[in-house]
Amino acid sequence: MAIFHAPDNCFKRIFGEHQFFVQFLRDYIPIDLLKDIRPEDIEDLDERYLPLFQDSRESDTVKRVNLRAGSPLFIIALVEHESKVNFRSCFKMLQYICLILDDFEKEQTKQQPGCIYRKGFKYPPVLPIVFYDGPETWTAERNFRQRTALNEVFGKYIPTFEYELVDLHRYSVGEITRFNDALSLVMLMDRLELSGGDSLLKQLPEHYFERMKLHIPENLGKLLSDVITVLLKRKGAAAEVIAEISELIERKEVEPMFEGLIEDRRQLRKEARREGRLLGQKLGEAKGYERGKLEIARNLKKMGISIEQIAQGTGLGEEQIKGL
Repeated sequence: MAIFHAPDNCFKRIFGEHQFFVQFLRDYIPIDLLKDIRPEDIEDLDERYLPLFQDSRESDTVKRVNLRAGSPLFIIALVEHESKVNFRSCFKMLQYICLILDDFEKEQTKQQPGCIYRKGFKYPPVLPIVFYDGPETWTAERNFRQRTALNEVFGKYIPTFEYELVDLHRYSVGEITRFNDALSLVMLMDRLELSGGDSLLKQLPEHYFERMKLHIPENLGKLLSDVITVLLKRKGAAAEVIAEISELIERKEVEPMFEGLIEDRRQLRKEARREGRLLGQKLGEAKGYERGKLEIARNLKKMGISIEQIAQGTGLGEEQIKGL
């Protein structure tokens, strides 16, 4: 996974937490087999591979995922801080793939000597992903064969693989918010374009924080807040806006807070409906009492009682009684 235009390694820090990495795979990679991956299924292999690339020690990431299907899955993460398209991504991934498969052979040989020479031996899949949030359109070749000269002539002799491209700017704000997880908040803050520092909250969907109902573990709230602060500062967001969003994220009772707001509104609606029913009952009773007085006055008038006496007994006006 290559991540461009991300200062201070903020996305590397996010994907370093397996809970966020699981959300990324589930939300952005169209492979059903990855939907059931759990954080405990992931193992970091940075210390094994990164020292081999002196220029990438602070940014690249390699992970091993223990799939329930049996075979492990390796995921390569190339994290770079460039704002422009990196046309070398294909070759860098090829280097990692070769190292990973060579290391896998050695590991399997230790467990089962000679197994790599058997017909039934299978190499594990390696998933290369490019996550891109830069301003330019991504124009780099996604297939290594396209990066090789004379590929039409020597095509079948060229390693052929393609990385998955996740271009953040291809996702609308609505598509990102529908994921309804903590990572979607990071992506949304990175995705929004600010015309003014104080216009950020106005771009959020109505009741966004309430509907999202963040399930942020207490140990990850500070990390999430730090990363979003970096992203918002880069965009020039106002300090008070950053502080407000950070407070919402770091609050220990994030979900109960939103649930409380919703419950308060529900209670207000219930009370309003109850008061409406009581008022309706009172109005009904008043109308019924008024109709009763009119009926009594009508009967008294038929009996020949004077209008003045009827008015005194019922409280109705004389003109009203005359009209009966």
